[in-house]
Amino acid sequence: MTACIEMPRYRSHKKVWTLKITALEIHEDKSATIAPEEKRFSPFTTRPGWAERFEGSEEDRGYYVQHADGFTSWSPSKPFEAGYSLIK
Repeated sequence: MTACIEMPRYRSHKKVWTLKITALEIHEDKSATIAPEEKRFSPFTTRPGWAERFEGSEEDRGYYVQHADGFTSWSPSKPFEAGYSLIK
């Protein structure tokens, strides 16, 4: 019989730059043109391949996330909002 043990848990303490996605169009090269919810930011196009990990829906398009090292990713709204707070 094998005992089940819980994996180690970590708390995030990194700083990221984000924009909540209001609309997006995925292109053939899996880049995406994103329209941010905040109107002071213009729509922009991501690098090719970015949308391969996008799992948003009409109900939740989530967040475009840029990390300090330049890596960009996508996050669903609920986990992102539960794990991060705005730096003012």
